[in-house]
Amino acid sequence: MTQLLITEPLGEIPPGSTTAQPVAATPRERVARALRFFVRRPGLVVSIVFVVLVLIAAFAPTVLAGGDPAAGVPADKLQPPSAAHVFGTDYLGRDVYTRVVHGAALSLQATVIAVAVALVVGGLIGLLAGFVGRWVDEGLMRVVDVLMAIPAILLSLALITALGYGTIKVAIAVGIASVANFARVMRAETLRIRQSTYVEAARSVGTRWHVTLVRHVLPNAAGPVLVLAVLEFGLAILAVSSLSFLGYGAPPPAPEWGSLIAEGRNYIAASWWLCAMPGFAIAATVLSVNRISRALDGEWSRAS
Repeated sequence: MTQLLITEPLGEIPPGSTTAQPVAATPRERVARALRFFVRRPGLVVSIVFVVLVLIAAFAPTVLAGGDPAAGVPADKLQPPSAAHVFGTDYLGRDVYTRVVHGAALSLQATVIAVAVALVVGGLIGLLAGFVGRWVDEGLMRVVDVLMAIPAILLSLALITALGYGTIKVAIAVGIASVANFARVMRAETLRIRQSTYVEAARSVGTRWHVTLVRHVLPNAAGPVLVLAVLEFGLAILAVSSLSFLGYGAPPPAPEWGSLIAEGRNYIAASWWLCAMPGFAIAATVLSVNRISRALDGEWSRAS
């Protein structure tokens, strides 16, 4: 008995078939989806706008405050917030708003260096530990365990004592204190990706280990680490500002955010704005960065 095989042309769907074909979203649909996403999250919109203003203050402070942060008018000292001085003036008659805006450059410069040091050093440690394994993994992870056993602020203070004072040295100390977090996340992602099918296929065809590492493992493991970098950015701002408050940052009259709070603590009873305004800038920046990092950590995909 002969069987007849009836084949359909490739790419065509038989009449009456219920197979669903994925339809690519049009540009208008993508824009509408993005608008719905942001309209339902006003806090995220405010956070993005505030972070953009902080970045403008860091890279082009004269756009937001054209005055000289070191120039003061003694006759206007300790003036409360008003239309003429939005954040008030300090004990030398300097405009606090101008000093906060110009201080963003120093504070963010140290923060970017700190996060970069932690990302590069911790990422390399976690990548090698997860990919090589065996005694390399054991040795590197024991070093990471030692770093995690020491409180970050104490480790930073110990490193600053060895390196010396200054904004760059504070940034390096804060970055080294944060290496352990990046190393553990990168190691976990590398271990997960190392067991994937495409990595095994690359090994089976004789691909060199460093090619597999750079081409297949690193790009696929970098996502969660970059999200962690955004989250650590806010924590690094707090750490840098704390060390600057203690006097380990740039020397006066540099308007770092932490040093501004330290200068105003002697006048806090009568002139609250000297500490409150720089503190508000620090708190708002940290909260905004944390909100953005939460949005990057899968919130967009869950909302779709």
